[in-house]
Amino acid sequence: MLKKGRLFILSGPSGCGKDTILKEVLTADPRVKLSISTITRAMREGEREGEKYHFISRGEFERLLAQNAFLEYNEYLGNYYGTPKKPIENWLADGYDVLLEIDVNGAQKVRSLLPQTPSIFILPPSMAVLRERLSGRGTETAEVVKRRLAEAAREISQAGVYDYLVVNDELETAVGDILAILRAHKCTNQEMGEFMKEVQKDAESRNW
Repeated sequence: MLKKGRLFILSGPSGCGKDTILKEVLTADPRVKLSISTITRAMREGEREGEKYHFISRGEFERLLAQNAFLEYNEYLGNYYGTPKKPIENWLADGYDVLLEIDVNGAQKVRSLLPQTPSIFILPPSMAVLRERLSGRGTETAEVVKRRLAEAAREISQAGVYDYLVVNDELETAVGDILAILRAHKCTNQEMGEFMKEVQKDAESRNW
């Protein structure tokens, strides 16, 4: 019997290395999928359809919203951002674990709907390192970096509600920690409950 997969929430501030970690995790474990958000803003330079986002019109998004097609959604600066339900449901039914990369506000919404969803928060080794990473991109002004650091501090203040905290100091270690969390969760009493019942039933039925 195919065991159903598990949905995991993953959050972390801008500059903590989420994208790099996720790329390595997906390469290391083909039984893990990444949920792709649907958004209505224009595609930016360097972005590709379906890589991290699905780009659709506002009208199409609102049509899907009316059909209850999103696990959660938000409107920010005039654009919609949403997590489609169907791909996640299909992957979970096929036995894949699914990582939902989402900000702390979206994570709170998902936890309110699915309170048993395990959650992971990626932390920078320090705010000084985070500042260096954001500044090192060379694509944002000092003022933008300052705002991102303030937002990062706000997000980090909510890290305590997450089940797992992973520090991205060394990439290989952080990737290994995420993979270990995914594997270990399969062995919890909650996940193994049905199998345990089968073993107990078998043991009780035998004349030792």
